[in-house]
Amino acid sequence: MLRRLLVPTLALAVASAPAGAQQVDVESFTLDNGMEFLLVPRSDQPNNIAAGWMARVGSVNERPGITGISHFFEHMMFKGTDTIGTTDAQTDRKYREQLAAIRDQLLELQLGEQYDRWRRGEIDDPWDAKNDTPKIAALRAEMNNLTERQRETIVKDEFDRVYTNLGASGMNAFTSYDLTFYFITVPSNKFELWAWMESDRLLNSTFREFYAERDVVHEERRLRTESTPTGVFQEQLDSMFWMSSPYGWPVIGWTSDLNSYTRAEAERFYDVYYRPNNLVGVVVGDFDPAEAKTLIKSYFGRLERGDDPPKVVTLEMEQQAEMRMYAEGDFQPQVEVRYHTVPALHADTSALEVMSQILNRRTGRLYKAMVEGKEIASSAASGTDPRKYAGAFSFYAETKGDASPEDLEEAWYEVLADLQENLVSDAELQKVKNQFLANSYRRLQSNFFLLVQLGYYEALGEWEYLNNQRDMVDAVTAEDIKRVANTYFEKTNRTVAIYTREAGTQPEDPELLAMPPQARAMVKQTLARLEEVTIAELDMLRQQMSMMAAQAAQVPAEFQSAFDYILEAMREKIAELEAEEAGS
Repeated sequence: MLRRLLVPTLALAVASAPAGAQQVDVESFTLDNGMEFLLVPRSDQPNNIAAGWMARVGSVNERPGITGISHFFEHMMFKGTDTIGTTDAQTDRKYREQLAAIRDQLLELQLGEQYDRWRRGEIDDPWDAKNDTPKIAALRAEMNNLTERQRETIVKDEFDRVYTNLGASGMNAFTSYDLTFYFITVPSNKFELWAWMESDRLLNSTFREFYAERDVVHEERRLRTESTPTGVFQEQLDSMFWMSSPYGWPVIGWTSDLNSYTRAEAERFYDVYYRPNNLVGVVVGDFDPAEAKTLIKSYFGRLERGDDPPKVVTLEMEQQAEMRMYAEGDFQPQVEVRYHTVPALHADTSALEVMSQILNRRTGRLYKAMVEGKEIASSAASGTDPRKYAGAFSFYAETKGDASPEDLEEAWYEVLADLQENLVSDAELQKVKNQFLANSYRRLQSNFFLLVQLGYYEALGEWEYLNNQRDMVDAVTAEDIKRVANTYFEKTNRTVAIYTREAGTQPEDPELLAMPPQARAMVKQTLARLEEVTIAELDMLRQQMSMMAAQAAQVPAEFQSAFDYILEAMREKIAELEAEEAGS
């Protein structure tokens, strides 16, 4: 749980933020097996290498029945190999085979007679153990017994400990709609360790604890989605907004799918998407390119090329009518208005990003119109979400005082109408461009954040976007802003979500309310995970906080308050655990 405490969220925030204020000198080369590597040697951070690899697979590559499997593999890849993670590889392998056989029997009964009972109304949930038949209960007990016996052969978190004991830090991963990314920071003299460890887990992953780990994913889903105020509503909004595209299901997957995919099915998925010809390695930092290439060829060259993965076929259908969702819960009243736009590499992406910058920040039009002007919003912002096969643009705001979400929605349409009818001034446009480029410059200074951006943009289509974006932003004109505002922001192309406070619930912490909604969501997710941290994870929590503190200078301005809030929460949690440890 702690491994995913914060870094993936921050990584995505940085990767999706604009970059490109300086040229990044990247050496690209491809192994005979098809695995591509992006190398960026630089010595401004001595004895530090950020290294990782990205699989071109995310939730967009899934289908109903196996939603969430890309994210599940993110978990599986930390479970070790026949070399790391077990005291007895042969016995461990036997347990895995026995567990798979029992699980197949159990799944046949659950998808068969239990689903039949559920359809007839005899039970309320075909997966809940309280509804087990005697045969299912016996199989479940047998699985639990085998799982406990298998744990006697498992060396918990050994993959992580091998790295940390030799000076590496920050081993982590994240899964998104279009990619899965694994990364770590290693000392320069431990690059060969990274090449061996990462190629070994690609070559010999065992998918250890395959069935037990689903309980961990269910818990992550509970913390990330079901226990957050708007989590389940955001899932519903996404499913409504993406009518035909595979972006419509959540990255973490639907609950019934998490329960049902088999080890054999997972292995087939792995064989398609985790072959070297679907992977990209990224190395940034203090290393010698010639030596690195020799090691990369020696270790990653062992991987066997596979067939090219199937193409994503189903595109989003054009929306024909406005859609609306109304939700009540324990949250500040708020509104989101979302529009379909274009994929990441589309020519209009830069104009949409510049338009978003015109709207955002304290000097932006949304703040001036709603927070300062009408004083109806505690926060107001917009954001672009360009993905590989589609894109979206959202306006979101939270109410202040007696204002309603509908008041915010109407205020948004007034701001939008001005952009549709009038040209942005040259001074305003240039100011936004200058801010855009100045803020993006610092995101390239950290080896880690540069690593994430290179992998992220390569997954969307081409890493070169990182270097080309400066010229693309510079080329955006006032006419471009007006054109995209009229092209994509039509009534029939929008989906509106109205959130109102349920009677009897309490207002939120004022400090949280002052944050942008995306940052606030990140904070709430992290706080929920912090609640679950135990004394046994105290050292890991300290390491996580130290790593975050070291990266503070690279945090985008819009996430700074959230970052500081989380750091303080981590300090408080550490103090709480230290007091508990001292008293035990």
